[in-house]
Amino acid sequence: MADPADLPEPDRLPGAPHPRDTPRLYGQAAAEAAFLEAFASGRLHSGWLISGPRGVGKATLAWKIATFLVAQPAATGEAGLFGAPPPPESLAIPPDHPDARLVAAGAHPRLHLVRRGPNDRGDRLSAEIRADVVRGMKKFFHLSATDGGRRAVIVDAADEMNVSAANALLKDLEEPPALTTLLLVAHRPSRLLPTIRSRCRELRLGPLEAADLGAALAQAGVDLAETDALAVLSGGSVGEAIRLAQGDGLSLYADLVKLVSGAPRMDRTVAIRLAEACVGAKNEARYDMTLDLLDRLIARLARAGVAGPPEVQGAPGEARLAARLAPDARAARAWADLGQRLTERSRRGRAVNLDPASLVLDMLLKIEETARAVATAEAAP
Repeated sequence: MADPADLPEPDRLPGAPHPRDTPRLYGQAAAEAAFLEAFASGRLHSGWLISGPRGVGKATLAWKIATFLVAQPAATGEAGLFGAPPPPESLAIPPDHPDARLVAAGAHPRLHLVRRGPNDRGDRLSAEIRADVVRGMKKFFHLSATDGGRRAVIVDAADEMNVSAANALLKDLEEPPALTTLLLVAHRPSRLLPTIRSRCRELRLGPLEAADLGAALAQAGVDLAETDALAVLSGGSVGEAIRLAQGDGLSLYADLVKLVSGAPRMDRTVAIRLAEACVGAKNEARYDMTLDLLDRLIARLARAGVAGPPEVQGAPGEARLAARLAPDARAARAWADLGQRLTERSRRGRAVNLDPASLVLDMLLKIEETARAVATAEAAP
């Protein structure tokens, strides 16, 4: 059996520091201000749902809030010799603060983390957060009760809980221990029980703008000149931008745009070469990225038919391609329909382990067919 300590952390983005080690949160000032206002006004909910797309800073915000809370005295706002202290203007806690040092070391007695643990064999991570992991909070609440300070629990990601785990968490949301705040990180909050959602105040985080994305990437050690292209292709997600950067995604997207620019007469030799580059275990990451970027290209063509060619290109020539293949709303519908069909085909193909080259080539041919149909419709009187 493998040592659980050797397993990857399920709440860490590959190629990025863990959220607890991320110095600064970019692009989410509104969510931070909303929490601080609730704290300062004495209307602090016991449950908070931090939602939004993957990679936009949800877990980082949860750790910032948790560190802030455990560093506060149990009773705040009481007037002392010099009157009540001013309300906090930031979640930032100095890194040399005793509580901040304990959080950074993963050893704070009043902070508990709920996340996926090892599977039954112990050789890899479980696919879901199981009930026994959630029930571990009972021990945490018992051991931390004598401390007297504020307590925080981070559940990352809450939408990975199975039904039993969700029901176990619901009991703590219904009757939360005193001075305890539960922070639920959720990529897909619709998967949570309605009763869980109703007992939480939601902080909704949005995609990052190019400037904030660039700053966040630089903080993570990824410093690229093509920040604008990464921002549009990643959907404003730091995690997705890191994946694109590490997997040479910008270059791959440029190759796809160049190939599709030949539609409805794409270069078959180039198409076959691109499809065959996805074959084999060593190319699994490229295979996944190729399918994802094809989906993204089709979605951007559909959007261009309604809103016009993109102002920020994901690759050179993309705006010109969009103007030609998606000139109007009728073309937009054709690309949107294709996107739905290919997304489903891609999902099924991955599920049944369809030959990667066959699936990618089939998707490229379907793009060519749609381009031909759009051109024919435009030429019709």
